[in-house]
Amino acid sequence: MSNISRRSFLQRGAAAAAVFSIVPGSILGKSHGYVAPTDKLNIAGVGIGGMGNSNLKNMEKTENIVALCDIDWKYAKKVFDRHPESKKYWDYRKMFDEMGKSIDAVLCATADHTHAIITSDAMTLGKHVYTQKPLTHSVYEARLLRTLAKKYNVATQMGNQGSSATDTDLVCEWIWNGEIGEVTRVDCCTNRPIWPQGLNAPEKVDKIPSTLNWDLFTGPAKMHPYNAIYHPWNWRGWWDYGTGALGDMACHIIQPVTASLKLGYPSRVEASSTLLLADCAPNAQHVKYVFPARENMPKVAFPEVEVHWYDGGMMPDRPAGFPEGMDLMREGGGTCIFHGTKDTLICGCYGQHPWLISGRVPNAPKMCRRVENAMGGGHEQDWIRACKESPENRVQTKSNFAVSGLLTEMVDMGVLAVRLQTLNKELLWDGPNMQFTNIKDDEVIKILKKDDFKVVDGDPKFNKIWNDPIPAKQFAQELIKHNYRAGWKLVDMPE
Repeated sequence: MSNISRRSFLQRGAAAAAVFSIVPGSILGKSHGYVAPTDKLNIAGVGIGGMGNSNLKNMEKTENIVALCDIDWKYAKKVFDRHPESKKYWDYRKMFDEMGKSIDAVLCATADHTHAIITSDAMTLGKHVYTQKPLTHSVYEARLLRTLAKKYNVATQMGNQGSSATDTDLVCEWIWNGEIGEVTRVDCCTNRPIWPQGLNAPEKVDKIPSTLNWDLFTGPAKMHPYNAIYHPWNWRGWWDYGTGALGDMACHIIQPVTASLKLGYPSRVEASSTLLLADCAPNAQHVKYVFPARENMPKVAFPEVEVHWYDGGMMPDRPAGFPEGMDLMREGGGTCIFHGTKDTLICGCYGQHPWLISGRVPNAPKMCRRVENAMGGGHEQDWIRACKESPENRVQTKSNFAVSGLLTEMVDMGVLAVRLQTLNKELLWDGPNMQFTNIKDDEVIKILKKDDFKVVDGDPKFNKIWNDPIPAKQFAQELIKHNYRAGWKLVDMPE
């Protein structure tokens, strides 16, 4: 894989960033829904077949879609057909190189493992960025995007639309008003995965479709022979490309927790799961995070709190007073249970439909900025609004990278805990320095490569094949900061 365009477009980054500026609609006299042509963003989409398609539909209502990029032109065909005037690309680097001067903002909705490199390259060119969740595939990548967003002062948003929703605002306002007292434990769960997990790596090599560029899909990850089980969609369950159910859903389900309780870095983490394989996420997992006490608010204190994550059928205990016969899994395939000293707050995925076990309906003061129709396109439109505002006067989006990057670090660190669970201990996390502090130099990790099972003459025969032991510190560091495949390189972390 060559760096066909990276060098040239990064060299021109500063110049490209200064070419286009968006004039606020107030200056242009915009009113009553009219948008002057000069007030429209020129948006490029990278990874447009899945969620990218939905995001673009919510952007194209008001803005120009000038370029489209995808590694699978069959999967992306419906979007290509909807925008015949947009220039089409396989490789985002070539798109940036050829059209960098005419692009104002970038949508990135590729597989998890390529979010960071595409998003960081866009920001170094001075482009506003909307990136799907989870923001990145590793802790270091999330830290990098947080830092770059601050350096380049661009408008950013992660694609967890519930963060902009009024229900999430209510969760925050109820807790900040002291309606449920101090929260010392939160249980979060989801019905995901809904894609195959817990699988041995495929041994069959499939023919690569002519409409798919497998090399570009792989990007910075380790190259594996192509198999149809990886793409599209099912990549989420494979460690090299996705982050399993935790990465997929925690950015929706845990986000109201991090926002309302003002969580920073966790201090401790511990995980367990069903059978853990080297290449594929387990069918079900439990992660326990511990967050230290935070600065109190006027009406509520923030003591040390445990946040528990369950997926794949694992569920927390039903809280006292939860109605009999009611499904614990709430709207959107997720549940959050805030255990307070005065009451228990429950909401669904995206913070939907919050309610109190006591039956009270709080009347808390409005403290959060509202985003209209957040779940129906308002989340994307709020980012577009921020793109058009001057950096000096910009009202930050609800899931800008300073916020969503920190959430993603937590999510990615939970994935690490799952993959390090054979150390059989609670792991101590130094957030500022992105490292576990209690992994010893002589500790090793054994990883199950293949779970082989046969029935011979009616008897089950199990044959578990393990990789050679790996130094645990080395393994953890690779998970925290990936080593990219030759030809692919992240921009450097700013000083």
